[in-house]
Amino acid sequence: MTERTETAVRLVILLAIGTMAGAAAFTHVHDLSVTHGQPDWIGWANAVAVELMAIYLGLELRARRRARRPVGLVASLLVAFALLSLAAQVAEAEPSVWGWTVAAVPSLAFLALVKVVLSNTPALPPAPEPDQPPIDWDDVPEQTTPDPEPKRPADPVPPAVPAPAAISAPAVMPPPRGVVQSNRPHVVGIIR
Repeated sequence: MTERTETAVRLVILLAIGTMAGAAAFTHVHDLSVTHGQPDWIGWANAVAVELMAIYLGLELRARRRARRPVGLVASLLVAFALLSLAAQVAEAEPSVWGWTVAAVPSLAFLALVKVVLSNTPALPPAPEPDQPPIDWDDVPEQTTPDPEPKRPADPVPPAVPAPAAISAPAVMPPPRGVVQSNRPHVVGIIR
């Protein structure tokens, strides 16, 4: 089987599972809404909102990962809508372990399908290197003293004023952790 044929078969299977699982999930959410007093059209609106929101959030999660943006809120909402869909599946089932399991299959299959498709994200390019090398504040530079002057032959007459003693430079102390050096740029946040 060629790669092109395999891709076509995978797409057909993906569409078949997605269509059937989506139809079952839509129907369960609709029926649960109607059973609990909502008009028929609101039942369908609830089904569309719950099921398509899960798909949209999955796509948004993938886009944010590619752009290296935070995904916490989107991932939490995706889990919440997936659980809401799963709860609607189970609530419509016969009250038994097998009834709940069979009713959960469309939702679980759909979620697994979305997860497999969305996790097929292309590899991200490496992050660009910053303009300045990072500074390790734990490495304190060693204190250096200037090389001593070469020895000269002794003068017959001692000098009247003693030569000043070599003054060593004070040790460089790093700033406390969390303090940004004033000559380095500091980005607080990026607004897109």
